[in-house]
Amino acid sequence: MRARSCVVFPWFILALMLSALFPSATAQAQVTVRVLETHPAGSEVTLTPRQNFHLRLAYSTDSPTQIWIRPYFQGKPVNAGTNPSPVYHGSGEALVWFFFLPPGGQVDEIRIVAGDGSTGGTSVVAGYRVRVVAASAAAGAATPEPEPAWVSELRDRAQSAMQEAQLERMQGPDDGSGFLLMGSLMLLLLLVGLLGFVLPIWMLKRWHGGWRIAAAMPLALMLLVVLNIVVGVAFNPRSHNLWPFEILMAGALCSVFSLLLLLARKFSGANARGGR
Repeated sequence: MRARSCVVFPWFILALMLSALFPSATAQAQVTVRVLETHPAGSEVTLTPRQNFHLRLAYSTDSPTQIWIRPYFQGKPVNAGTNPSPVYHGSGEALVWFFFLPPGGQVDEIRIVAGDGSTGGTSVVAGYRVRVVAASAAAGAATPEPEPAWVSELRDRAQSAMQEAQLERMQGPDDGSGFLLMGSLMLLLLLVGLLGFVLPIWMLKRWHGGWRIAAAMPLALMLLVVLNIVVGVAFNPRSHNLWPFEILMAGALCSVFSLLLLLARKFSGANARGGR
C-alpha cells in the first residue's frame, strides 16, 4: 500500500506542473478585435510583388497586449511576413498586415492573435475570411491602388509607439545595480533550467522501479516543451518569440518536482531499502 501511494504521488505533482505550465485562457488579457476595413478592399484580392494586405482593426483590451495576424490557406500557415506590434492599451484602432514571401501563394483565412508573444500568453481572438492571391499565381494582376490615409496614419502611430518604448528602455536608470540584478536573475534562471534536465537524468541513473518511472516524468516534460517549440517555430517563426523563458519556466517546474521526489523518496525509506 505504501509503495502504491509513492507512485501515485508523482502523478499528482505532474498534474499540478502541467496546469501551471499551460494556464487557461481565462488568466490572459481579455481582448476583443473587430475588422473595420481592409486595403486592398474586397473579398478576393490579388497582391502585386512587395505589396501588403492591410487590416484596420478596432480593439479593446483590459491590460497591455500586442496584436498580430497569421495568414492561413486550407487550415495551414502560409509563408508570409507579418507586422511587428506595439503594446496596446484600452481601446482604439490598430493596423496589421502581411505580405507573401517568395514564391508567393494564397490565403483564405486570417487569424488575429493577441497577447505577449509566448505560447501560454497568446491566443486567437478573431478570424477574417478573405481570398488573397499573389500576383504570380494569378494572371492579369491590376496596378496597386494608392494606400488610403488610415494605412499611413496607423502605421506612423505604431512606429512612433515602438520608438518611444525603445527610447524609454534606453533612458532608464543605469547605475549598474539594475544590470547586476538582472544578470544575477538570469544566471539563477539558467541554473534552475539546467537543473530541470540534470536532476531527472541523475535520478534515472540511480533509481529503479517505480521511482525511476517517476524520475522520467520531469525529463519527459522538458523534452515535450522543447519539441513543442521546435515544431511551432517550424510552422511559424514568430510563434515562440520568448522560447528561452518557456524552457526556463519548464525547467524551474521540473526542478521543483525533482526536489519533491527526492524528499518523498527520503521520507518513504526507499533510500534505506536500496531504492527499489
